Amino acid sequence: MKLQGRVGEILREAPIYKVISPFRWFAGFGAAGGVLLLTCSIVAMIWANSSAYDLYFELLETKITFAIGSFSLSKGIILWINDALMAIFFFVVGLEIKREVLIGELSNVRKASLPLFAAIGGMVVPALVYYYFNQQGAKAFGWGIPMATDIAFALGFLALLGNRVPLSLKVFLTALAIVDDIGAVLVIGIFYTDTIVLMALALAFGFLVLLVIGNATGIRTPWFYLIVGIFLWIAFLKSGIHATVAGVLAAFTIPARSLVNREEFVREGKELLDFFDKNDDPDEAIITSEQEASLNTLEAACNHVMPPLVRLEHAIFPWVTFAIMPIFALANAGVRLEKSITNALSDSVTIGIIGGLLVGKPVGIVFFSWLAVKLKVADLPSGSNWMQVLGAGFLGGIGFTMSIFVAGLAFKGEMDYLSDAKIGILTGSIISAIVGMTLLYVFRNKK
Repeated sequence: MKLQGRVGEILREAPIYKVISPFRWFAGFGAAGGVLLLTCSIVAMIWANSSAYDLYFELLETKITFAIGSFSLSKGIILWINDALMAIFFFVVGLEIKREVLIGELSNVRKASLPLFAAIGGMVVPALVYYYFNQQGAKAFGWGIPMATDIAFALGFLALLGNRVPLSLKVFLTALAIVDDIGAVLVIGIFYTDTIVLMALALAFGFLVLLVIGNATGIRTPWFYLIVGIFLWIAFLKSGIHATVAGVLAAFTIPARSLVNREEFVREGKELLDFFDKNDDPDEAIITSEQEASLNTLEAACNHVMPPLVRLEHAIFPWVTFAIMPIFALANAGVRLEKSITNALSDSVTIGIIGGLLVGKPVGIVFFSWLAVKLKVADLPSGSNWMQVLGAGFLGGIGFTMSIFVAGLAFKGEMDYLSDAKIGILTGSIISAIVGMTLLYVFRNKK
C-alpha cells in the first residue's frame, strides 16, 4: 500500500497548491536531483567561459568570516561550500550507510557480498588505470579521482528507466554506491591529509566520544547532536583531516532504535484515532479540544516511534538534493578552458580519469561481481542479467560531484591539473551515462 498516495486522497488542498503543483511534481520525480545538478553544472561551465568569468571566480574567492571572541574562521565561499556544506552531504551519506548496515542491503554477509565485491573492483581498477597513465610527480596524486561514484546522478539516470530495470538492480547499484562512498571517505581521510594537528585531533575524538555517550544514554534531541557535531566539525577542520569526515562519523552516532513498543503504539494509535472520530463535529470549522488532545498525544508517540536517524535523513535529504549538491556543482563544475579541448583531452591526467571512469569502473564492477558469484558468496540480482550489470557498472562510472571533490583535494594549488581533471571527469561521466543508459534500455526485458 502506497501511504503517500493515500495521504494525497485525504488532503483537502488549498488553492496555492494548484499553482505550485508542477514544482511539487518535479520535486517528487526520481531524477529531479540529477536534472538540477546537471543544469547547475552547465550554467557553471557557460559562466566560467563567458565574458563575466571574472565575476564567477571572484565570487567564489569572496571571504566569509565567523568570529566569537578571539576565535574566528575566515574562508572563501568555495571553501565554505566544500568544507561545510559537503560535511552535511557526507552526514547524510553516513546516515544512509548506518541504515543499510542495520536493516538494508549491507545488514548480512550474503546480501552485502555482491555490492561489496563490486565496489572494491569499482575502486581498485579505476585507480590502477589512472596510475598507469600518471606514475610520476604531482599527477600521480590523482589516482583517487576516478574511484568515486556520484550516487545522485547514477540513481537519477536509473530512475528515468522506471520499471524497465529490475528493482534488485537498483538496490544493487544503491548499495554499491554506498560502499563506494565508504571507500571515498577512507581515501580522503587517509591519503589526502597533509599534516595532522594532534591537539585538534584529540579534541575531535573527545567530541565523538561525547556523541557516542549521548546515544548510549538515550539522548534523542537533534539539537544535542547538532551542537556537538559543529564542534566535531571545527576540530576536524583544525586537525588537518578533511572536515567532511566529521559528517560521516557524527552520522554513525545518531540513534537508530525506536523507544516505543510497536504493539503498544498500534493499540494506542487505534484508540486515539477512535477517540478523534467519536469527538468529531462535521459542522465545526476547526477541530475540538478533545481531538486536539488526541492528536498531540499521537504526534508525541509518532516522534518517539520514529528513530532520530530516520527523521534526520528525511528532513535533510531534500536540502542536500535540491540545495547543497546543486550549489556544489555550480561552484566546482565551472572550468575555464584556457587551452583547446584537443590539448586538454590529450593530457595524461584527463586520459587517466576518462579511462578510469569509462573503462576501469565497469570492468572492475563486472569482473569482481562475476568473481563473487563464481565463488558462490553472492547471487546475481534477481531478474537481471550480466548485460544489465554491465549497464549498472557504466552508471557507476558517473563520478561527477564526488570525483570533482576528490580532484580539488588531490590537485590543491595545481590549477592546470585540476582543470584537466574536471574536463576528464565531465567527459568520462557523460559518456559513461550514455553507454550505461543505452545498455540498460536495450537489454531491459532480456533474461
